[in-house]
Amino acid sequence: MAELDRRQRRRRNMALTVVVAAYVISFFQRFAPAGIAQDLALAFGTNASSLGVLASTYFYVYTVMQVPTGIFVDTLGPRRILLFGGIVGAAGSLMFGMAPTLEMALIGRTLVGLGVSVTFIAMLKFVALWFDESRFASVVGVSMLVGNLGSVLAGSPLSSLAQATGWRSVFVALAGLSLLLGIACWVLVRDRPDVSAEGLIKKPHFDRTLVLTGLLQVLRNRATWPAACVNLGISGSFFAFGGLWATPFLTQAYGMTRALAASHVSLYFTGFALGCVSIGALSDRLGRRKPLLIVGSHLYVLVWLVWLYSVALPLVITYPLFFLMGLLTATFTLTWACAKEVNPPLLSGMSTSVTNMGGFLAGAILQPTFGWVMDLHWAGGVSSSGAHLYTPADYHAGLLLLVATAAVGAIASWRIRETNCQNTWQPLTAGRLR
Repeated sequence: MAELDRRQRRRRNMALTVVVAAYVISFFQRFAPAGIAQDLALAFGTNASSLGVLASTYFYVYTVMQVPTGIFVDTLGPRRILLFGGIVGAAGSLMFGMAPTLEMALIGRTLVGLGVSVTFIAMLKFVALWFDESRFASVVGVSMLVGNLGSVLAGSPLSSLAQATGWRSVFVALAGLSLLLGIACWVLVRDRPDVSAEGLIKKPHFDRTLVLTGLLQVLRNRATWPAACVNLGISGSFFAFGGLWATPFLTQAYGMTRALAASHVSLYFTGFALGCVSIGALSDRLGRRKPLLIVGSHLYVLVWLVWLYSVALPLVITYPLFFLMGLLTATFTLTWACAKEVNPPLLSGMSTSVTNMGGFLAGAILQPTFGWVMDLHWAGGVSSSGAHLYTPADYHAGLLLLVATAAVGAIASWRIRETNCQNTWQPLTAGRLR
């Protein structure tokens, strides 16, 4: 890619800023229910199962939209997709914040998931079109680090703000911000550099008839599935716990105050944000993927066992454990590279989307299932405000699900094909199956 002039670099950097800001909103919306779980339960009079369903709608929509979004950004460009995401996400956030009933909140949450589901892949497309290939990994890494600030804000800051102003006002204000960012993306983002010299990026030709063929090729590749299973096990348990049940677990099972529990969740997300950058960089430096995935996934399971079988732990241990969980969770980000490097380079978007679906699908299933298992064990206790109260034994039953899911990821890590950080895909020869 030829060097961009100063005007184009300035436009590119301004556009990237608003795209990453939209990505921050995406992360915030993903994990917000954890910070206000008690408020939601009280506002809508829900039990654990219903609360899990409310939070999981985001993940169901996100899962379904992964592959279509990859197709849309290739055919329509990231600019239109980001505007669409901003408008739909704003409408969903407004509906959620003003919802008088659980049913209306479910619709709002579904629209939120639809709106923000396009942001990450659109961001990857923008970076691929505007930055030199040698800088792609570093730019995406920094963008993910900044984006993860949204998850940090969804912990202690959201909990404090919700107590001060009410959770509904937070999401109404977020609707306005989402709409402004969508419009900003339309104004500032361009689908490709405005250049015409020989050798520069040209408008890609996308043959729609090849979409299904390419997708089937990725799905039929046996080397794709271990990465998808690792993603399912690690990120699925992470989304279920960090996205909803962490704060209620710490307040009801460990007796922490809401502020103290939220600070643990924020530390969890901080560890994850730092891990996203450091683990990828370490993998590139070592030239290996598989050893880091094996070690990280197995240590991740061990931390879950601590929560499952330990008695109440002091803060000097719980804080480091949550930070460590965040660091180890970030191991799953290597699965995108693992899937991309065993499939044709032209299908990198589809291979990473398919891998990404595993974690979001698991999160969508685990959030309500966790609550359903807790309701099965619920002894009937309620607080003075009418909210359901659960015992440590109730949470123990839910945690068993997360431990089992994490173990699936750890076992699958042994089946990862080591690529030495290079694309190893080769065309099929007659009579040979991949």
